Amino acid sequence: MRLSRAFIRAVSSPATVAWRSAQSRIFCSSPSDYRKSQPSMLKHLTSKIKATGPVSVAEYMREVLTNPVTGYYVRNNMLGPDGDFITSPEISQVFGELLGVWIISEWMAAGRPKQLQLVELGPGNGSLAADVLRVFGQLQSVLGGASVSLHLMEVSPALSDFQAQTLTGGGSQKADCEEDPVYRHGTTAAGLPVSWYRCLEDVPAGFSIFVAHEFFDSLPVHKFQGFKDHQLHDVLLSPGSADLTADVDFSFLRRMAGGGVACLGPVTQGLFLKNMGIDTRMQVLLRNCHDPSTRKQLINSYDMLTNPTKMGERFLFFSLLHPSRLAAPTKPHGLKLEKRSPVLLPVAGFTDLSFS
Repeated sequence: MRLSRAFIRAVSSPATVAWRSAQSRIFCSSPSDYRKSQPSMLKHLTSKIKATGPVSVAEYMREVLTNPVTGYYVRNNMLGPDGDFITSPEISQVFGELLGVWIISEWMAAGRPKQLQLVELGPGNGSLAADVLRVFGQLQSVLGGASVSLHLMEVSPALSDFQAQTLTGGGSQKADCEEDPVYRHGTTAAGLPVSWYRCLEDVPAGFSIFVAHEFFDSLPVHKFQGFKDHQLHDVLLSPGSADLTADVDFSFLRRMAGGGVACLGPVTQGLFLKNMGIDTRMQVLLRNCHDPSTRKQLINSYDMLTNPTKMGERFLFFSLLHPSRLAAPTKPHGLKLEKRSPVLLPVAGFTDLSFS
């Protein structure tokens, strides 16, 4: 079956990559924080440099974030209000719901394949996938008999535990052999299979839609902003205790993708969500909500996601689609029952959609 890959990515402008509490000064850890991390990552880096010489910025970033023993992503749960940063899915479930609608829209535009693999790169605490799958359940009549499965790319054992609890309620199992391509598997409450991988190449071939939220900014590069406790952080102080992020070069992604895909965007998060109908969705939620505190939370989350001075313009959406998705439809030959020519279906989120 033809493999159609679509990447959604929400990142920021050069001002900042992920929404952390806005700070204009560099935040430095206390001496106690420095001493706490010294025996682990700092010791490892010191030994590495003494043994093999200087390391590049990209190599430093790779070690600090994904070292299998002491890396930041491997041993920390950095998400949420109590972590170092918070992402859009944690702010409002509406974010994940609209992405779920986007995925089904693209699945329909691809001809409703009998198989739909949702592949998420760097799935965080699993809340985005959970919100998307909830939409799948609500639109089961649209999906029909399609075989739906979830595939998670995650290098952090700590986060995979958290994801498993969120998505399967603790009903997942770890592989007996660490070399197994699927190192954890389980099923959701709705019976959908979930698999965890360390390598993208291990995901089975099939019609797949890839979601990468807060992912590309953590890949090793030669330039990087640091965040700890929602504040800017000196990237060389107490390595392994803070997140390192980078500005995403979309033009580079376009060049690397080559001519085999069609690129859309980037567009701002605010525009994408509004095109997806966030205003209509919020009106429905507020109309059915009578609790003042809940209404206030809904309004605040909407403002955080769409306000140009907050996440609205600092985060960007970018999509890579199969070239056939944007190709002009073939005109029918022979007997014509309709005078109208076939039209190209718009790509949700990147064009303004009307709602009846």
